[in-house]
Amino acid sequence: MDVKFPPGRVVATPGAIELLDKNGMDGSSVLLRHLQGDWGDLDDEDTKQNEFALSNKERLLSSYNLPDTAKVWVITEWDRSATTILLPEDY
Repeated sequence: MDVKFPPGRVVATPGAIELLDKNGMDGSSVLLRHLQGDWGDLDDEDTKQNEFALSNKERLLSSYNLPDTAKVWVITEWDRSATTILLPEDY
């Protein structure tokens, strides 16, 4: 597993866990993509921001569209102390 940064403490909101389960997924699949720098379904500007944030101690955000068309976000704090899997409305 080639990760680009440490996740810190990993947590997930109840809504994200429920939605991932409903889609036959678990948090580890989106977490691994996030840690490997696969930012998911972001526009070019947000993708570039993440690439900049990797080396400049800023927050990282990934967004993943799920099979049922819902989405989950994965956010790693600027200091890499924690990563949260959540629904956009949880933010």
